[in-house]
Amino acid sequence: MINLITLAQTSEGAVGKFTLVLIAIGIVLALFLLVFLASRYRRCPSNRVLVIWGRGGGKQSARCYHGGGQFVWPIIEDYAYMTLEPLVIDIPLEGALSLNNIRVNVPSTFTVGISTDTVLMSNAAERLLGLPPQAVREQAQDIILGQLRLVIATLSIEEINKDREKFMGLVNENVTQEINKIGLELINVNIRDITDESGYIKAIGQRAAADAINKAKVEVAQADRDGATGEAIANREKTVSVAKEQAQATEGEKAAEQKQRVAVATLEAQAIQGEVQSKRDQDIAIAERQAETMAASKRAEQSQRVQVAEAEARATEGENTSRAQIAESNAKLAEIRAEAKRRADVASAEAFEAILKAEREQELARLAKEELAPQEIAKQRIEIAAEAEAEKRRREAKGEADAILLKYEAEAAGVRKVLEAKAEGYRKLMEAAADNPNVAPTLLMIEQLPELVREQVKAIQNLKIDKITVWDSGKGNSILEGKGGGSTANFLSGLIGALPPVHELAEQAGVELPGYLGRVAGTKPPKPDGEKA
Repeated sequence: MINLITLAQTSEGAVGKFTLVLIAIGIVLALFLLVFLASRYRRCPSNRVLVIWGRGGGKQSARCYHGGGQFVWPIIEDYAYMTLEPLVIDIPLEGALSLNNIRVNVPSTFTVGISTDTVLMSNAAERLLGLPPQAVREQAQDIILGQLRLVIATLSIEEINKDREKFMGLVNENVTQEINKIGLELINVNIRDITDESGYIKAIGQRAAADAINKAKVEVAQADRDGATGEAIANREKTVSVAKEQAQATEGEKAAEQKQRVAVATLEAQAIQGEVQSKRDQDIAIAERQAETMAASKRAEQSQRVQVAEAEARATEGENTSRAQIAESNAKLAEIRAEAKRRADVASAEAFEAILKAEREQELARLAKEELAPQEIAKQRIEIAAEAEAEKRRREAKGEADAILLKYEAEAAGVRKVLEAKAEGYRKLMEAAADNPNVAPTLLMIEQLPELVREQVKAIQNLKIDKITVWDSGKGNSILEGKGGGSTANFLSGLIGALPPVHELAEQAGVELPGYLGRVAGTKPPKPDGEKA
């Protein structure tokens, strides 16, 4: 009896120890499981992107998260981080061919980094995950070099050197569009310098400096006369230039906005197409499951009816009836299976059609990029060259018109000053001759005497005196009518008498010539000034 009690107590103690051991093992396993699960929860810092892949698959090869935390399932999932730190890329571009076939050097610095946009993060996860920073920098450098050369090929030296805003806008647009394909975004662009091997840019600068110096000299010389006009012209040119730059900036912004809208619409269309395809697959699977469930229910109902019929009839007729019902059930099941197979075939055909459409769109996009894009660039080059030539001709015509206008204005100003000076001289002459009004007309007449004599001389200036022959009979009579003297003397006196006397002209004009000019015989000598008549 004592042995049995002792054995029972020993058994109870062993069971208790075993229970405690099991509890301890359970607690240890729970703690281990808790620690293991906690170690699989990954937090994403603000300067990184968490990439999780492995489970599920499908169209999205990986899931990308920025900030927060996510649980990573063991065995079936894995994770990695991508840094968001900017990459500074030096672009030593040399010998890029411009629109006017001049090679230029454009050393620059680009700052890029992985974007936090959902689509761009997925692109970066697919193409940059696991690559070292140097490999990423090399890929971005190759893309930037190609796009920078493409932009320079569409611009002339003058556009690159003067219109830096347009040049930077085209660089940002083209480079951003291409590096987004690998998940990067453009943060900053710094063009350090623009030079060329032929010295064309330096010559442009020297010409601009010379033009500026010459223009400054002209403006200083003309400042007193047309300062207000120069200021108005400068304001007008400034307004036109500002309006032109604003129009170009607005055009660039609208083009970027248009491309962004097209890209967003394309992504949304692809997302909607994927959702529709997934919903169609889900509906087909649900229909198949419902058909199988309904068929199983019908089979169970039919079996029950057959058994009841067999139990009640217990005859061959009941067995035949049950067999006929089973055959009918099999036929219905075959019909359901055929309908499900038909739906599956239709869904497969529609999926294949969608794949063909996607491949067609991809091929069209490739053709547009490889064939239409160069033609569009060539078209833009021709349009830009034509606009530049037209602008050059307009400016040359405007410069010629301005030069002609300035010439005529200067001539008119000179004539005006001469007339004003002459009028001032006449006014002072009239003021000086205020006491004797006859003096002023006399002086004016004397001023015109050289012109009068010149007109008189014109009457005989073409006569050749050395060719004149006078026939004289020696009796004092010449062939010309005279009153004595030799024929030669009579000829000369008659010739001089034929000229309009100066004194008679002055007398007819009411002007009395001064005494030192002589007088006509038979006239009274002029009275001295101040003597009364």
